[in-house]
Amino acid sequence: MHVPLLQIGGTVAVVAALIAWTGPVFRWVRRRLERRRAARNPAPDRRPLQVVAADLRRLARSLSLVPTGAPMARRRALVAAYDDVLIEAADQLEVPHELRTTRDGPARDAERLRLVAQLEAAGLAVQG
Repeated sequence: MHVPLLQIGGTVAVVAALIAWTGPVFRWVRRRLERRRAARNPAPDRRPLQVVAADLRRLARSLSLVPTGAPMARRRALVAAYDDVLIEAADQLEVPHELRTTRDGPARDAERLRLVAQLEAAGLAVQG
């Protein structure tokens, strides 16, 4: 009488353990497969330099075409986007700059012009 009761209890314990470990095992297998997939197909960590240069030319043109009566928020947004793309290009070409740390005003404008000149000296066609 005790043996069948122990067998039933053991079977119930094994089934409960299997059910309890199903979720963690599936998550582990899924993470493992995702890591393998990511190792085979690494995502590019930065954009191609041609795309960055095209964005620089597009944003420079947009900045030069801002009408005089346009809201200041539009101009500031364009300048911020232009600065971000300038920094991205400088980082890709390893051109030193202080555009991130320079405050708004004439000093930042001068740093922006200096960075554009250095990027063009490095071979990037900024002015289109």
